[in-house]
Amino acid sequence: MSGKRLFQSVAEQIAELIDEGAFPPGTRLPGERELAERLGVSRVTIREAEIALQAVGRLEIKTGSGVYVSETQPASRVTLPKASAFEVTEARLLIESEAAALAAHNITEEAIARLEELIEQMGSPDNDTANEADEAFHLTIAEASNNAAMVHTIKSLWRMREEIPDVKATYEAVCVHDAETRTAEHRAVFEALRARDSAAARSAMRDHFHRLIAAMLDATEKMALEAVQQRALESRERFLASAKIG
Repeated sequence: MSGKRLFQSVAEQIAELIDEGAFPPGTRLPGERELAERLGVSRVTIREAEIALQAVGRLEIKTGSGVYVSETQPASRVTLPKASAFEVTEARLLIESEAAALAAHNITEEAIARLEELIEQMGSPDNDTANEADEAFHLTIAEASNNAAMVHTIKSLWRMREEIPDVKATYEAVCVHDAETRTAEHRAVFEALRARDSAAARSAMRDHFHRLIAAMLDATEKMALEAVQQRALESRERFLASAKIG
């Protein structure tokens, strides 16, 4: 898996264009098709980059109107805390489960259709495509909650997931092997949202994170065992080398 997802690189390019004055504050960005051609990527990637930039306050997405550069641009990003993968996932379980419950009441037909598209993309054999769809799925639900504070918190947790090295490594050790299960869990969340069933949406999201935490425990135990075995092998080799010299 690459260190940075494509939409993140595209988001940085758009942010640079904003900083350079190509898109002044308050102006409307070109359409997805035009930006996609200009930056050499798909319209889906442009859309995900715009969602990411909206999350950090650089853009405003106005339904039926377009995407606009925020009048007030944010200050530099806040330093991330020292958090473990378990802490990040525990926080996601608590917050994203409630976001799903809220979204069940507020979600639009457009967002429902978007979630269904993303579930299909999660089945892609390309890890980057599947993981971009995974993130977009969760962020779409966050947006559907219609709670700005919750959206900001979930975006921050996703940033921790991607930018704290140990957290990112733990997620990669787990997610690369569970594509089929992960897709099924997301479909359960989707079906609950489509039914506008708040309790079922909360429960399905909690089930997803409970399974993820269990998988993380298994993965970290395996990595710890492999580290012990590697140290034992190195000690054995040193002992045998010393014995031959003696």
